[in-house]
Amino acid sequence: MSRIHSQADQLIPPHLIGLTQVTHREFERLCAEYPDLRLELTSSGELIVMPPAGHQTGVRNFNLTAQLGAWTKKDGTGVGGDSSAGYTLPNGAIRSPDVSWVRREKFERLSDRQKQGFPPMCPDFVVELRSPTDNLLPLQNKVGEYLTNGVSLGWLIDPLKRRVYVYRAGEEVVVLENPAVVSGEPLLPGFELQMEEIWLN
Repeated sequence: MSRIHSQADQLIPPHLIGLTQVTHREFERLCAEYPDLRLELTSSGELIVMPPAGHQTGVRNFNLTAQLGAWTKKDGTGVGGDSSAGYTLPNGAIRSPDVSWVRREKFERLSDRQKQGFPPMCPDFVVELRSPTDNLLPLQNKVGEYLTNGVSLGWLIDPLKRRVYVYRAGEEVVVLENPAVVSGEPLLPGFELQMEEIWLN
């Protein structure tokens, strides 16, 4: 049986509390009905309900998205997404990374209808940004899930500890302590995330 898990139970509409099964079609309907909530669906059918980000986290995510967006526009080989972009992973989960990037040739293989929804694919690059209310372990597990489903490069950014966890397919996780920049090489040639705009003293 699937269940609802939330980081902000008071924000869940009452009729969702007793919901015991969420199909992909029902998930899409819920996303349309509650656009102010960030929703995800696990591979086991669990609905994850997340509140809107706090202001400082929103600023961090804006700066992160802006940096990747500028590089993506200049590079031209892929398509970027912000935290509202969801993907249906091979394991059936529907996930929305804080930032994502997909090779253009992979993106262009999608139908117009798939592009408008939660396309059946895993991005090539993802970033998860820890907020003050997030526990670290679920985020680590989430990035690990991305890797097992086809992500080549994943970053978990923890502003609370000024750490960046770098995940690469087939390699051990690398932990960077208070880096000034984080390189996306070789997947994202020339992309370096400037961490000063993310740490926000």
